[in-house]
Amino acid sequence: MAQKDVTGQPSVQELIAKSNSKKQKKVIEKLIPFILLLIASVSVLTTIGIVFTLIVETVIFFTKVPVLEFLFGTEWFPFANTEQQFGILPLVVGTLKVTVIAAIVAVPFGIASAIFLSEYASENLRRVIKPILEVLAGIPTIVYGFFALTFVTPLLQQFIPDLKIFNALSPGIVVGIMILPMIASLSEDAMTSVPNSIREGALAMGSTKLEVALKVVLPAALSGIVASVVLALSRAIGETMIVSLAGGSTPKFDWDVTDSIQTMTAYIVQVSSGDAGYGTTIYYSIYSVGFTLFLFTLLMNYLAHVISKKYREEY
Repeated sequence: MAQKDVTGQPSVQELIAKSNSKKQKKVIEKLIPFILLLIASVSVLTTIGIVFTLIVETVIFFTKVPVLEFLFGTEWFPFANTEQQFGILPLVVGTLKVTVIAAIVAVPFGIASAIFLSEYASENLRRVIKPILEVLAGIPTIVYGFFALTFVTPLLQQFIPDLKIFNALSPGIVVGIMILPMIASLSEDAMTSVPNSIREGALAMGSTKLEVALKVVLPAALSGIVASVVLALSRAIGETMIVSLAGGSTPKFDWDVTDSIQTMTAYIVQVSSGDAGYGTTIYYSIYSVGFTLFLFTLLMNYLAHVISKKYREEY
């Protein structure tokens, strides 16, 4: 019990204790925003540090290799014994091959899965299927890589005899399977957020359930769906282990998907594994390739932000 004087008022000790408690609370209240700011700044400072490192090392690379040769060259032979070639286009084309194939696989199946989960599946069925999709998204990419190399490629060779053991088709398909859960889950969330009153109004006008899904719900959730696709494709561009294991290490400036390729991430893995000494041109080339890859993913994320903001529907 609090001590009180004869008049019934709080004692001096209690008043002092309350005063100290208030001071401590004020100090804590002032410190909390500062602590939260420091925590929030970690990601920002990390990003700044990464970009700074990439820029510095890339500038050193361009003191050894002309910028125009790097940007428009169609030959990439950094390990040549005679004349080294550092044209980035073969690596870019290899990356785009895998990304386009992944998009062809993931986008239609991902959106179809989202439509089923949002418009057709019961609540109990949705609770079963969605966690399974999320588990599929959590499989390590190196497992996907061995799956592409030892199962998908031999299977495709039954239908495409000219398909090489290392090719662009197999890793492209598996990368599409890998990013499919991201498109399905995010698109389903966007479609679920569309109010039921819109569906009910369309059904009341005589629309079928498929027409409601394709002509009403899908356009209403377009911003979220497009953003999920762009984010998934940005992940496909940056995929490493699948293309390193199943794609090969032969940079080629063509669109043949049956032959060996090399992507930007696969080249970085090759050099990082010890194929180049510190301070050599090949060593600095991984930073220039990494900076190019960073610009690709930055552009994709910015595009997703713009599309999401432009076509967002508020209900």
